[in-house]
Amino acid sequence: MKRLIFWLLILTAVAGAAASVRLVLTSRKTIPAAVPLSEPPRAPFPKSIGGRGLVESVNENVRIAAAVPALVAKVNVKVGDTVKAGDVLVEQDTRDAAALVTSQEAELAALQTQLDEAGVSLADKRDQWERTQKLIATGVASEDEKQRKFFAMRTSEAQSASMKSRIVSAGAQLRRVKVQLDLLTIRAPRDGRILQVNTRAGEYAAPTSAEPILILGQTEELQLRTDIDEDNASRVLPGMAAKAYIKGRRDVEIPLRFVRIEPYIVPKKSLTGESVERVDTRVLQIIYRFDRPKIAGIYVGQQMDVFLDAGN
Repeated sequence: MKRLIFWLLILTAVAGAAASVRLVLTSRKTIPAAVPLSEPPRAPFPKSIGGRGLVESVNENVRIAAAVPALVAKVNVKVGDTVKAGDVLVEQDTRDAAALVTSQEAELAALQTQLDEAGVSLADKRDQWERTQKLIATGVASEDEKQRKFFAMRTSEAQSASMKSRIVSAGAQLRRVKVQLDLLTIRAPRDGRILQVNTRAGEYAAPTSAEPILILGQTEELQLRTDIDEDNASRVLPGMAAKAYIKGRRDVEIPLRFVRIEPYIVPKKSLTGESVERVDTRVLQIIYRFDRPKIAGIYVGQQMDVFLDAGN
C-alpha cells in the first residue's frame, strides 16, 4: 500500500513538471500581429506632411439659425432638397408680430388724422393773426389782442410740428415691426442643397441655440479643409501639391487643387479618437478642392487622410 502511494506521488510530480514545461514553451510562442481591417495610409511622396481633412461644400457650409426666437410653424424643405437664394425654408409663428404690425398701422393712421386736424387749426390761427394785423392798422384791434392771436398761432405751429415728429417715429416703429415679421420667415441666403434639418413644426427656435436649424451647402463641388499640426506649419508653403485618401480606401487616390491657406492657427476640432491625439493641438488649415471620384462616394462631413508634397 505504501509502495502504491509512493508511485502515485512520483507520477503526480512528473505530470506537474511536464505541464510546467509545456506552459513555459507555449508562453514563449510569438503571437502573430493582428491583420488590420484596412491598409494604413502611406505617404505618396518621398517627403511629405501629413494631415487630416474634413470634406465641406464649396465656400463652406451655411449654418442657418433663427433670427428671432419663435415657435416653428412649418418646415418647407427636407434633406437633399435643392434651393435657390430667397426660397422660404422655415416659417415661424407670425401671429404676435402680425398683430403688432396691425396695431402700429392703426396708431400711424390715428396720428395722421390728428396731424390733419392740427393743420386745419394752424390755418385758422394764421388767418386770425393776419386779420388782427389788418385791424391793428385801422385801430380796431388792441395790442393785447394782437399778442394773443400771435401766441395762439405759434402754439398751433408747435403742435403741428410735434405731430409730424410723432408720425416719423411711428413710421420708424412700423418699419421695425415689419422687419420683425419678415425675419420670422427664414429664407435661403444662397443657392445650395439642404444637408441637415434639425427642427420640426412645433419646436421652439432661438438664435442662441448651439445647433443650427438647417445646414445649407453647395455640393456640386466639394472642398477639403485640411488640418496640419502647428509643429509642421512652418514647412507649409502656398501651392503645395497634395493627395487625399478616403479612410479605409487606399485604392482611391484623390488629387487636390490648392485654394488658400487660412492665415490663423486655430485649436483642433475634428478629433479622430486616436490614442496619440492631443486635444490641446493647434492646427493650420489649408483649403483644397477636388473632383468627385467615380468609384467611391464622397459626402460632406467625411474625413480623409491628406499628404502634402514637401519635396520641393
